[in-house]
Amino acid sequence: MADLTLELAQKLLAAQPFSVLVGARVTAFGDGGATLELDIRAELLQQNGFLHGGVLGYAADNALTFAGGAALGSEVLTGGFTINYLRPAQGDVLRAVAKVVHAGGRTATCTCELRTVSAGSETLCAVAQGTVISVRR
Repeated sequence: MADLTLELAQKLLAAQPFSVLVGARVTAFGDGGATLELDIRAELLQQNGFLHGGVLGYAADNALTFAGGAALGSEVLTGGFTINYLRPAQGDVLRAVAKVVHAGGRTATCTCELRTVSAGSETLCAVAQGTVISVRR
């Protein structure tokens, strides 16, 4: 939607205490898509030294919802999502890139690729798909 900007998306993310806790940031927004990034740090790892699957799920959920919001407006919620973990996530940064594949009425179907970034190289570690719902009546 035209009234939503990268700056507004960043403000909305900053208003989410959990997003602040994990250090998430919106780095791209608009044209039916959104990119969310966070630095991979020790507090976010599981016992084998990989990024915890819950953090990947969080990033997918939020990136999908921001992408849906780019199509439906700022008052949206996740209707549901699935995630497939492809390989253990390790690196310096997690990047979740989501895009709208279909929007109609009050819902948008979105996909998300989650990649780790290290020394300029990206590795696909998970993919997700979800439905975003507008709460505007």
